[in-house]
This record gives sequence, C-alpha cells and structure tokens, in this order.
Amino acid sequence: MRSVIVDCAIYRHGLRTEGPADFSDALDEARAIGDAFVWIGLYEPTEDEFDLVTQEFSLHPLAVEDALKAHQRPKLEVFDDSLFVVLKPVVYEPDSDSVTSGELMIFMGDSFVVTVRHGEGAPLSSVRHRLEADPKVLEHGPTAVLYSIADAVVDHYLEVAGELQTDLEVLEAEVFSPGGGGSRTTAASIYRFKRQILEFRRASGPLAMPLARLAGVGPFGRAVPFVNESAQPYLRDVNDHLTRVNESVEGLDRLVTDILSAHLAQMSVRQNDDMRKISAWAAMAAVPTMIAGIYGMNFDHMPELHWWWAYPAVILLMAALEVGLFRLFKHRGWM
Repeated sequence: MRSVIVDCAIYRHGLRTEGPADFSDALDEARAIGDAFVWIGLYEPTEDEFDLVTQEFSLHPLAVEDALKAHQRPKLEVFDDSLFVVLKPVVYEPDSDSVTSGELMIFMGDSFVVTVRHGEGAPLSSVRHRLEADPKVLEHGPTAVLYSIADAVVDHYLEVAGELQTDLEVLEAEVFSPGGGGSRTTAASIYRFKRQILEFRRASGPLAMPLARLAGVGPFGRAVPFVNESAQPYLRDVNDHLTRVNESVEGLDRLVTDILSAHLAQMSVRQNDDMRKISAWAAMAAVPTMIAGIYGMNFDHMPELHWWWAYPAVILLMAALEVGLFRLFKHRGWM
C-alpha cells in the first residue's frame, strides 16, 4: 500500500501540520480537530490497495469502480458522504506533435480529499507545493485542493491549445504554399492533427458542465454539497478559462476541416490539370497517327500516292496541325 501513496498530510488554517503516518489515524485526527482536513494522493492503485481507503473514507462503490478502471469522461457525481470529480489532463509531446491524456479522480468530503492519478500527464506535487505556499487559498479547506487541481489542469489546456495553434499554422503554410496543395503526405498529416484535436476535445469539452456546477454559474445556481461557497469565485475563474479553451478547440477544429477541404480541392484541380495535359498530348499524337495510318493501308489507287511532293506535303501538314493544336491548348491553359 505504501508504494501507491504519493503523499499524505493534514492541513489546518491553511498550513500543513505533522500528523500520523497512517492515513486512517490522520483522518481521525483531522476530524477530531474539527477545522482540518487530510489530503492523500494515490498513483494507479489496484483494487486490493484501494480497498482500505474505500473503507476508511466511506467512498461510494460506483465511484471507486470508476477510479480504479479509469477511462472515464470528465464528470461530477454527488453522493451522500462525498463528491467525485473526474478530470482528464492532457500532455503535448513536441517530438511527435501529439496529444495524450491521463486521468485524475478526486474524492472530496467534509474533512478529506483523496486524489487518484492515472498516467503521466497529471503530476500533483507542483500543485500541492503551490498550495502549501499560499495559506490564504488553502484556508478554504478541501475545496481549495479541488480548485487548485482544476486550475492547473485547465491552465495546461491553454498551453496545449497554443502548441496546437502553432502546428496548425505550419500545416496551413504547407497547404497554401506557392507550390499549392502540399506534398503527398499532407492529407495524412491533416488527419493526424484532427485526431489530436479530437483527443483534446474529449478532455476539455465534457468538463464544461461539471465545472459550471461547481462554480454555480448558468442554470446551476444552487451550491454543490461539500463545496465552500467562498471558493466559488475561484472556480468561476477556472470556468472562464475552460470556456476560452473550448472556444479555441472549436476554432482549431473548424480551421483544420477547412484546410483539409482546401487541400482536397487543390489536389482535385491538380489532377484535372494533369488529365487536361494528358488529353492534349494524346490529341496531338492522334493527328500524325491518323494520317500515317491512312497512307499505310497500301491500296493501289490512292490520291497523290505517286506525286513527288506528296511526302514533304504530308509532313508539313502534320507539323502545321501539331503547331496549331499546341497553340490552341496552350491558349486554353491545357499545356
């Protein structure tokens, strides 16, 4: 069990205090104090490892099942003894220009916070250190932890959205370059980029409603249990940032769709140009082939067959027709 516990501490009046090493004793002490709470962080626990946590904190079995299996959409669930919040942090990989997501589950009650992390995309040590350096925020109790984690996740969304915007500008320059249409692999690159946006939307889009409920905005004016109302202005700020993120992602999705359409249109025009050129050259090749075919039929009675100037006249006729066709096709832009 020790291997999956990242950190465990008791917080009182915005300050971290020394407490029992065992989280069961730490929870009892926090409840005995009355104005304190315990925050325990776990990393990818198994069912057996999480069983004691479930019993000590009276966590709902359905939420526990979700926390262990992961692969959940961002959501908020309210139970009798706790809240259960799922967040999906995202990470941008600059080497592969790809977006990957992890999962963060938060159980929050009146005197405890349990965080369960899956994947490498959601380290919480920096969040904990930043909170411990700001007792004024930490005084809001478990809600401060929820706010700080959500704020860190959404702020990183903004950074990833900026990276994707840069990648999109590169794709846009490739498609609309003077050569036109990009390379043969451009369509595959655009499709891969669209997949990254889809991965991003799966993380940020479904989070809008849970965060609005926590912040008490829109139709969700009623306070959510276990959420300190004095912390709601902070949550509304996070909600505003998430709105910006979702608007940015929507814009990226529309732009990449337009770029893909433009690329396919350019490819179609290029193919039509190639077909016109092929057709023009085929038409020019058909003229001498037709004339040579007629005079290669070896009939005895053919006009001008024994005329001395017949051969050069036919050659000149073919050359004149070829030049005429070439100029015609060139004028129409087929050559």
